Amino acid sequence: MLVKTKAIVLSVLKYQEKSLIVKCLTQSDGLKSYFVPSAFSSGKKSNHKMAYFQPLAILEIEASHKNKGALEHFKEIRLATPCHSISTDIFKSTIVIFLSEVLHHSIREEEKNESLFSFLETALLWLDNHDEMANFHLILLLEITKFLGFYPDTSEIDLPFFELNEGVFSVFHGLNCLSEHETFLFKKLIDLKFDSDQKIFAGTERQIVLKILIDYYSVHLDGFKKPKSLEVLKEVFS
Repeated sequence: MLVKTKAIVLSVLKYQEKSLIVKCLTQSDGLKSYFVPSAFSSGKKSNHKMAYFQPLAILEIEASHKNKGALEHFKEIRLATPCHSISTDIFKSTIVIFLSEVLHHSIREEEKNESLFSFLETALLWLDNHDEMANFHLILLLEITKFLGFYPDTSEIDLPFFELNEGVFSVFHGLNCLSEHETFLFKKLIDLKFDSDQKIFAGTERQIVLKILIDYYSVHLDGFKKPKSLEVLKEVFS
């Protein structure tokens, strides 16, 4: 079946010398993986340019979807929204590399999820057009848990401790609870929006919140892998 849809690049794997396997979140069909032959070809007729397959690039594609569990194939590709700053800003490019790695290991449903796609697209466009974005990755990781099914229960947010396993606030400091200070920082994150004051966290506090989020993902997603790009992100935002 020939499908025209938007797609967000989650991961790219080099295959043999010249080919790629590209995993995308598509607007029409959820997760899809595509085989891209001769991706490194410089021929004028080649429409499969590496520029299309940057982390979290937003594409408009025409593809053949056989829906048989095998790799699909692109027919046409173009950038849906060419980025203005993500590829040239070291902070933004580091953020998208990190987030693409987390999302690659987190989004597993091979079903259409237009609300998730819409959220990611809107968030990435916001990042590309704003300069104050030190907390962007923290906010996005927390918001994504709404779609993954483990967003914190905030009905008793005034309680002093956050319990990671159950995703609830507690009056007791149990075995799997954040400390009172960590819980305080986590509550501050819950209240943040993309356009909130980016200076709400000091650098060390931002590192604490990031560790909380990675631990929270690890607890709720079987087989979740600590992102290899995490140390680079820490270094850039230290």
